[in-house]
Amino acid sequence: MTPAFETMPSGRAPSPIEPLPHQLMAVLGQHRMATTNQLLELLRPGTARQTVSAPLNKLRRDGLVDYTVLPQSNRSRAWYLTSEGARLTKDFPSLRGRPAYPISSATAASLKTPHTLTVLRSHLAFVADARRRGDEHGHLDWTPEVFHPLSDGERIITDAVMHYTLIEGEERAKLRAFVEVDRATMGSERLASKLIEYARLWSYEPQPVGRPRARQPAAAGAVWLRWYPVFPRVLFVLTGASRYVLGNRISDLQAMVAEHPLVGTLARQVPMGAAVLDDLEDQGPTGDVWVPLAGGDSRPWTEL
Repeated sequence: MTPAFETMPSGRAPSPIEPLPHQLMAVLGQHRMATTNQLLELLRPGTARQTVSAPLNKLRRDGLVDYTVLPQSNRSRAWYLTSEGARLTKDFPSLRGRPAYPISSATAASLKTPHTLTVLRSHLAFVADARRRGDEHGHLDWTPEVFHPLSDGERIITDAVMHYTLIEGEERAKLRAFVEVDRATMGSERLASKLIEYARLWSYEPQPVGRPRARQPAAAGAVWLRWYPVFPRVLFVLTGASRYVLGNRISDLQAMVAEHPLVGTLARQVPMGAAVLDDLEDQGPTGDVWVPLAGGDSRPWTEL
């Protein structure tokens, strides 16, 4: 699809006008959880660790944030909002409409850390690449855990929705992507079946009561048009296993595109690709690290 243009909040770096404690709480409200180093990289890259650890500790004394200690990490902390912190942030303009899910205890936090922090790690790869290139992709341009309705009362939960402004000379292209982060904790077939859910979202057009369902895909009344001018790209970020295993998982995603009629139709109209997280961090998302799920040579995500 041709990238469309829209107005979205974005920025190459966090605004210096907004106080850092406010930014820290906004990031935790948006991303649910983040380590000290991740917060530093998002908000104050290149500065001393104390830059964010000092305000975080004050917020903790005020009862607005807390942390859990990550196992086997030299006592690294993963921070999250308390119930009081979540109550305050729900009125932040940048978080309006974002449901607050406060974490009730360090034990509850420890259950969420592996996946939540890996999703944020994926975001950081795009943030670092955008800064290097001069594109716009800020700390609030990545929204984890986004729900969309499907037919029959079901819904699809996307690991993250990404907004990214690609700048080429005087031109600005607004790109969007559904991002699925796979840590190899589920079966490969179950991962590939996620493509069926995206194909269903793409084709789902709610019908008024009393009218038969439309059989054609993605008509003018498709439900996703409530939120997006064009259907976002679908990106899979893989980690948590050997190169051989991750390569097989990518092959299974490609097989789903080749074998499932609706997924195949989606792939002919919507860019879809998969990449290994280590490659995103080493070469950047705009490196030739993305395998197109419809086939072809590896390329940047912007050229899928």
